[in-house]
Amino acid sequence: MKFDAILIEPRIKEMTEKGSWQDKTVNDYFDICLKQCPDKCAVTSIIIETGERTDLTYRQLDILANQIATGLSKLGINRNDVVSCQLPNCWQFIATYLGCSRIGAVFNPVMHIFRERELSFMLKHGEVKLFIVPKIFRGFDHQAMAIGMQSELPDLKHIVVLGGEDEVSFDTLLLDPNFIDEAIQNNIILKEVHSPNEVCQLIYTSGTTGEPKGVMHTANTMYSNLVPYAARLDLTHNDVVLMASPMAHQTGFMYGLLMPIQLAASVVLLDSWDKKIAATIIDELGCSFTMASTPFLMDLADAVEEYQTDCKSLKTFLCAGAAIPGAIVERARLVLSAKIVSAWGMTENGAVTLINLDDPDEYAVNSDGYPLAGMEIQIRDPNGNVVPTNHEGELFVRGCSNFGGYLKRAHLNNQDADGWFDTGDIAKKNNKEYIRICGRSKDIIIRGAENIPVVEIENILFKHPNILTLAIVGYPDERLGERACAFVVVKPGKSFGFDDMISFLDKHHVIKQYFPERLELKDNLPSTASGKVQKFLLRNILLEKMEN
Repeated sequence: MKFDAILIEPRIKEMTEKGSWQDKTVNDYFDICLKQCPDKCAVTSIIIETGERTDLTYRQLDILANQIATGLSKLGINRNDVVSCQLPNCWQFIATYLGCSRIGAVFNPVMHIFRERELSFMLKHGEVKLFIVPKIFRGFDHQAMAIGMQSELPDLKHIVVLGGEDEVSFDTLLLDPNFIDEAIQNNIILKEVHSPNEVCQLIYTSGTTGEPKGVMHTANTMYSNLVPYAARLDLTHNDVVLMASPMAHQTGFMYGLLMPIQLAASVVLLDSWDKKIAATIIDELGCSFTMASTPFLMDLADAVEEYQTDCKSLKTFLCAGAAIPGAIVERARLVLSAKIVSAWGMTENGAVTLINLDDPDEYAVNSDGYPLAGMEIQIRDPNGNVVPTNHEGELFVRGCSNFGGYLKRAHLNNQDADGWFDTGDIAKKNNKEYIRICGRSKDIIIRGAENIPVVEIENILFKHPNILTLAIVGYPDERLGERACAFVVVKPGKSFGFDDMISFLDKHHVIKQYFPERLELKDNLPSTASGKVQKFLLRNILLEKMEN
């Protein structure tokens, strides 16, 4: 694969001179861990359904990563080949990324909720050569899905299945103990690794055009975020990170995989969310930090009260993805005793803004923090002029952790000649440089930190023979931040109900998390003179109806 990360080269000199890009990869940080604390627990991996637990030291994880690196090489995976991984949070996910990094393969994490519709695009667009899936996860047969797709994906040479049979088994193909001797003899490991300015991660984000965009990151773009992030939150090698957010999201990947290695800390992985088990694990293993969306925070507070669990080791809970209601912050502080930190960021640049640990609690309610070192923000009006303090405008960011561009779609990079990236969000800034996200100019709904690609879902529903026109808008939800509502105008003489909508989307293999959870039938939709639907009016109509 040839990567067109055109946003990297122009910044190398400036970012290096500023000290933002320190030219270290995950291999460098892992080597430090092996020298300083080889027998420290690196990862504790817990399978919620069975209770199975695996503890690995840095020394043990190193051996497993070398085995996987060798196994990948034996399967013909070379430098800059793309390896996609749809595993849930587990030690195999981390070891696979480390294995890829040791032979220069590019890692492409994909969410376990994705199905044929999303994956067929991503795997083809990314020219993926090897796809790793669980055999069964949450009752779904990922192996059957992957095998069923392979004939339509010319670049996909291998499917590897965690829990699968011998011919496709993860253990057989990637974890043969004999691989270690073979790696040493043939000098496979660390043969052609990436430089810190080469693409090492390809991760897809939902777009407004109906197709995901492949975000390209390097070690420098990611670690230039992680270093100041950890410093602001006072995280060190003594911390134990709890990660229940999927590692196929940038949240889980950067702050649950990369950051603990950078700190020489420990991470605890949950493959799915269970509030009682999470609370118990925090108490048992002394977890001190976690990052997740608001529903996780609410559930954890509930669990502590309901099961009388002691979670006093949890010092910090960073919440991102949506505004945190004040009542939730107040209750969580009372029940958990942890500092609740608000933040804002994107797949394209990681967490850009967050509050300080010593900021008043109301800052977590009323703001999304201020920029990390190496990042700048600018808020503009539609004409490109910077707006005054406390005025809303379009949010632009610039700096060290900004991505390398969208794979094969440089025309969508949204970066101007001065390096400012158009986030598509609407925000305002106070006189202390703290920002508040006020909305999105992009047509995306964020449901429980999961981006819903509105245009794509609308386009699918438009295919229903009974629908004349429609629009999907978001509405606030205390637990998930937002949910989606479909406003539909039905063709004369036809009918359309909520069950019809769900059945139609299911037939088109849409992820259930993307389903609108409310349907409103209308005689017409408010629109401009040019015919563009005025979604803000639909939101107002819905909110008024919900309040009555």
